[in-house]
Amino acid sequence: MPRMLDVGDDVRAEIGDEEADRLLAGENAPGSYDCTSCRTPGDSEQERTSTVLFIGNETAVLAFAHATCLPSQIVQVSEEQLQGAVRSITGDDGTGPAGGAPDQAVLGVTSGLVLIDGELHPALVVEPTGAIVRPGAAAGGGDDFLPLLIEQGYMPVTSLDTVPDVLHGWSVLLAMGQLHAVLQPGADGGSVAWWQAHHPLQVTDAWRAAANKLQMVLVFAAPVGSIGRQPREDLLRGALDNAAAHGRLVGAAMPLAGT
Repeated sequence: MPRMLDVGDDVRAEIGDEEADRLLAGENAPGSYDCTSCRTPGDSEQERTSTVLFIGNETAVLAFAHATCLPSQIVQVSEEQLQGAVRSITGDDGTGPAGGAPDQAVLGVTSGLVLIDGELHPALVVEPTGAIVRPGAAAGGGDDFLPLLIEQGYMPVTSLDTVPDVLHGWSVLLAMGQLHAVLQPGADGGSVAWWQAHHPLQVTDAWRAAANKLQMVLVFAAPVGSIGRQPREDLLRGALDNAAAHGRLVGAAMPLAGT
């Protein structure tokens, strides 16, 4: 029986017309599935369903999502992240440290709710474990983390009284109910991971509910030593306020991809 599948042009180009046509005809597509985004049941015979292709270095995984949760798309991920997604699908979620920055420094990512103008906003706070130098620059020449981000479109944050501007082309990928990546525009017009979790990271129900409500996530970034791992959201807010007051914070609002 034909399925109500959306197969995007980029997904079709990757898997080939023959495989795409088999999916649409219902030969290879499941009738019922668990949405790769919200993790609730779906039925491709009864409701529009998106094909989402996760591509790693060596393998690819074709997943299905409610069209209302995710559009059909290709998501480039590391092989390790892809294997983590597979483990998540099979029920072995696990958590792990943040992915690597371009110069291999590790980016730590903390999620929390931030109160701005009377409304709780879902936020991610990114802080490297060491100084980030400009590609090609000699080590020990200072920390270029904030200037590099400003060149990408992030804006300096001097206070948390207002929501940062939207950084177009970037998004936060929440798939299978967990945090997978912060995506940036790729050179070929698609999306690539700027930061990615080695294993899908848990977020609280309240964080996910706020993200679903606003369809937007605030991403703040600060140099090493500015924020630290704060055990409570009030302490995280205090650290953010302090970093902003000392000119050590940039931020952007990004659309939510997934739920």
